[in-house]
Amino acid sequence: MAPAPGEPGDVPAFPLRIAFDSLLAPRRPSPGGRADLWSLLPRELAPLLRPGMPRLVAEIRGELHLAIPALARNPDGVVGRAVTEGIHQALTQFLDRLEDPGAAGDERLRLFREMGSQQIYDGPILDVLQTAYRIGARVAWRRIAAAGEQAGVSSAALCLLAEAIFAYIDELSALSVEGHASARAREVGALERRRRQLLQALVSPGSGRPLAHLSEAARWPLPDRVRAVAVRQRDDAEPPVAAVDPRYLVDLESAEPCLVVAGPDVGDLAAELPGWICAVGPAVPVTECAQSLRWARRTLSLVLDGALRDQSPTWFDRSMSVLWLLNDPFLVREIGARVLAPLSALTGKQRDKLGETLLVWLETRRSAPEIAALLSIHPQTVRYRLRQLERLFGDGLADPDRRFDIEVALRAERALRGTPRDAATWERVR
Repeated sequence: MAPAPGEPGDVPAFPLRIAFDSLLAPRRPSPGGRADLWSLLPRELAPLLRPGMPRLVAEIRGELHLAIPALARNPDGVVGRAVTEGIHQALTQFLDRLEDPGAAGDERLRLFREMGSQQIYDGPILDVLQTAYRIGARVAWRRIAAAGEQAGVSSAALCLLAEAIFAYIDELSALSVEGHASARAREVGALERRRRQLLQALVSPGSGRPLAHLSEAARWPLPDRVRAVAVRQRDDAEPPVAAVDPRYLVDLESAEPCLVVAGPDVGDLAAELPGWICAVGPAVPVTECAQSLRWARRTLSLVLDGALRDQSPTWFDRSMSVLWLLNDPFLVREIGARVLAPLSALTGKQRDKLGETLLVWLETRRSAPEIAALLSIHPQTVRYRLRQLERLFGDGLADPDRRFDIEVALRAERALRGTPRDAATWERVR
């Protein structure tokens, strides 16, 4: 009884006899020539093996379907035909090279580079290809070795043939890895461009661009609320990072770099962007992202000017009073010129000392010893200054509206000078 298909004794796919004495041993390299693996193999092996190629393609394809069920679901579909063509091309190129080691195969080899760039099914493409190459090499070697033994090919030649098969598979695998890496790089680059397009649409008021379409293309689901983050690279910082948290839409290359973060929580920006000064805008509906960015940039500008302490990230939510005070510097200066006019006749040093004492008194309304402790001066000095202030401002310090205007002017003046109160002092004031 004939053996079942696929068993070692079933070798009708190949001729059983040949008359080539050269197949009994591998070829010898020419004197002084380079001992290349392919040139050592008997060229007469190629015509011996070609007739069995259709049967070998079918056998390899069958084993692939068993190992990778996803390929067997639609064997005559696009994927199935591509796999069959890939197997056929791999065997054809192998035999062509066996017959002529110097044959150029760049055009054909391109197929295997392109295979690495394709999406065969919902899974890692390289895993599928590596499995296919491994199974193909095993089946091909089993069939070719059986045919070679029956044809009288020497053991040395068969060993070289096995080495050539697996070296060839390594070559095809490397091409697919290269193609996959190139495709991934293109995909990542295209995705980054789409995400920047979505960011620009979000932060550009009245852009009119379809956010839903851009969101789908960027693979960034539109949230209910977003925060914009304005950033500036420090002078001594490393170059921009290549990637950050995928929740962020990022543009670090423009003249005014920024991020958009899905949801109110921005995550650990200090870790994501080391070496960058960051200011976080308010959480707003996604359609008002431009407003969040406007206030994030305003917050950042005050940090850069020294009016706000750099906490990176510095939050709009925690800086609103200063932002409000300094939103219109001209108006603030006009208020200051009117309500602080009693201090105008003093020298700069005297004015600064009295203004500092007056502001702490307005902020805390505490006793002279307590104010002295906050300012690190003697209580008697505080009493002396307070008496001076009473003479300069008169009944104005008893008027709540007047006191409010004075405090606003002094706070704004302090912020404009870029001397925010340190955290320890704020704790003592509270």
